[in-house]
Order: sequence, then C-alpha cells, then structure tokens
Amino acid sequence: MFRYVFVSVVTLAISCSILRAQERDPLPDYVIAEFGAPPLIPADPLSKPVRDAVEEVVTLSLNQADWSTSHSGPFDVIAQSRDPRLVWIITDLQRFAWRPDFHAALTGVAATLLDTPFDDGPPRAKIVNKMIAWDMPAYPGYLAHKRRIFTNYVPGWENIFVEGDIPWQLVDWGGVNIDARRYNTTDDICNCIPAIDNPTVSSAAGATWLADDDIVFGIVVNGAARAYPRRIMEVREMVNDTLGGRDLGIPYCTLCGAAQAYFTDRLPAGVKRPILRTTGLLLRSNKVMYDIETQSVFDTFFGKAVTGPLAHIGIELEQTTVITTDWGTWRRAYPDTTVLIEALALGRDFNLRETRDANGPIFPVGDVDPRLPVQEDVIGVISANGTPIAFPRARAVAALTAGQEVLFRDVRLAFSAAGLRAIGPDGGEITSHQAFWFAWSQFHAKTMLWGG
Repeated sequence: MFRYVFVSVVTLAISCSILRAQERDPLPDYVIAEFGAPPLIPADPLSKPVRDAVEEVVTLSLNQADWSTSHSGPFDVIAQSRDPRLVWIITDLQRFAWRPDFHAALTGVAATLLDTPFDDGPPRAKIVNKMIAWDMPAYPGYLAHKRRIFTNYVPGWENIFVEGDIPWQLVDWGGVNIDARRYNTTDDICNCIPAIDNPTVSSAAGATWLADDDIVFGIVVNGAARAYPRRIMEVREMVNDTLGGRDLGIPYCTLCGAAQAYFTDRLPAGVKRPILRTTGLLLRSNKVMYDIETQSVFDTFFGKAVTGPLAHIGIELEQTTVITTDWGTWRRAYPDTTVLIEALALGRDFNLRETRDANGPIFPVGDVDPRLPVQEDVIGVISANGTPIAFPRARAVAALTAGQEVLFRDVRLAFSAAGLRAIGPDGGEITSHQAFWFAWSQFHAKTMLWGG
C-alpha cells in the first residue's frame, strides 16, 4: 500500500506526455520531519526517449572504462524527465560504479530528480534512505534493468532476479557472493557467507570452548534441545539441520540481530525440502535467502517464498521459537542439550554486534519508527489473532526480575533459560524471536508495542 496522495499532473518536457500521479497514503509526520516532503510520483510507464536513455546509461555502466563526460546525453534526458522513480536504477548503478567521475555523474542526476543536493558525506546512503522512507515505487520495467546490472557483476544471480512478490527496488547488494553450493557440500570452500548443512554437534560437556557468558540461540523441538553459538552463526548465517525429528532452516541476520528457525518439512506432497542459502543480497538490511533446490527466493523475516516454483504454490514455512540467552544458563536449563562444535566457526570470532554494527545499521534502512532506538532488542510475537507485538527485551527482563507480569493483550512473556518465551492465553507457547527494533518494525509496520 502506498502511503500518500497527490492529485495533480505534470508535463514531461522530454516526451510532452501527461503522467498521472500515484495515489498514496499520507506519510507519518516523523518521515516528513527527517526526510522532507516527497516529490510528485508518476504512475505511467516511461516514455520511449527516457527508456532508451536508461538503457544507454546501463550499457555505459557495464563499460565504464570507455565512459567520459562526453556521454552526458542520456544522463541529461533522465534528469530532465523529473521522474523520481528513476532514482532507484541510479542508486543500483552507483553500487557498482568503480569510476569516481561516473559515480559523481549519477549522483548529480539523482540530485536533480529529487531536487535535493547530495554534497555532504557519502551520497548513496542518503539517497536510498530517502527513497525507502518515501515508499518510492519502481517504474514499470525496472527489474529488467536491475537484473542486467547485478548479474553482470556477481555470477549466480541469473535465477534470483525474477518477477515475484518482492519489492526489488529495496533489494541491495551486501558485498558478498551468493552461496550456490549444493546440499551437503558445505565443507567446500566458497567465496560467500558459508551455510552449514547437517552440522556436527557435541554434548554440553564436550563444549569446553564455550564460556558461560557466550551468547547462544537455543531451540527446542519435541523435547530435543540444541544451542547454536552466536560466534558460529555470525560466520555462517544459515544452518540446515534436523532436530527432534524435524527438519529446520535457521537463518541469522547479523545486521538485524535476528536468529529465526523455520520448519522445512511436512510440505505439500511432491515438494522437496527447501535447502536455504544466502543470496548475498539485502532487503532493508535484512538478508535475502533462497532455496538451492528450486532457486525460489524467500522473505527471510516471514519464511514466505516470494519468487520461483515455491512461491507459485504459496509455500510459507512455519516458524518455531528461538531463545537468545547465554551458554551457561542454557546448558543448566537443558543439561541434555547438544551444541554445534567449535570447528564450524572456521577459526573466526567476529563479535559483529559490538564491532561493525555497534554504531547503527551500516546499510540504508529508510525511516525507522521513532518509538524505540533503532537497535534496541525486542522480542517479536504474532498473537493468535495476527497482531504483531514487540516487547523491549531489557524492560521485559527488568519487569520479570522484579516479579511483575509482562502482558500485552493475550500474550505474556516468561523467562526461559534466562531468555524470553511468549505464552498464549491457553498456556501454550507462541512463536517468538529476538530482533533489532528497526528490523521488526519495518517488516511489521503496524506492530503494537508493550510499554510504549
């Protein structure tokens, strides 16, 4: 749903055609205060001169060594169109622009299209943040241009950039290659974020390498408990596992502070178990995962297939709860737990939360609901009636420690191995996981907030 309304027309000098304005819902006041009022957004397809100019600029971007300022003609055509939707392809081109003068020319076009100067600091992030905050749509035919750019630079994306239920204009490159290794070949070296299939585990007693205060993501399925150390998940970001007789896909988005667990079995007849991998792409700073078997892309935050064969049959994976806690408390609560072995960390210990990500999101996320700080940890829950609810973790822990009830509508939180678990009105568990506030609130725009 678009977010604001303009009832107007604009004449494009380049084509002399009249473009209808898109109907939009109003933007929140905080967006206007931070990013300014959005421009008029056309609804029609691009005119032929503008489309041809975009094609020419895309071609120039693939051969930047041959480019010079004498090739400014198509840039001028795009700038004169005054169509802000074109800024999306401009920022895609910026992502792969290795020549400073080419990048500067692109920035100049974006500044003209948005009537905003971008001469202070890194301009691309500022531009993309505005576009996301304004909920700017893409122009018709955008995906074909984007696909041509992205697949030119990173092999393996040919089957990823296809039509589907995904806002492709919000998808960006995280700087790493796609993990295209087949199932159960994750011991093979890859120039990617390396997923794990069927990880080797040990008993709690055998995990002498873990300190009691090391953070783990705990999962219990049919009485079987397993700990996934954050140190390993920061390196691997994806695990395909079997626990308690159920198959699982477990993505960890370091940028969102979110570990989630999806059941990848008990699917419709004839549907093979999805084997989840990292594409190397991001959607509002959340990792984009896909199934190596069908090349279907999944919305990582919801577990819903959004492209490919699995999207065509409406596959949406069921989630189970992930408890974020420390190793010492987890193994005392679940003495029979298993845990991934140290070798799976590949000798690395990133601690990205306190290093790379300590000062906020490193990729554009657009507007963030101002009710909480951007990276405050929340426990996210979807109630029985479908209402998304966020519980600020620190406040909830403090309240429970003081003997107070943490309850919002029909959902309450309870301690579980020093982590937090959501309980429904019937006393049964409701699926929950921890995430940064910016991630939970942007994927659940109408989330309710306990204590706020």
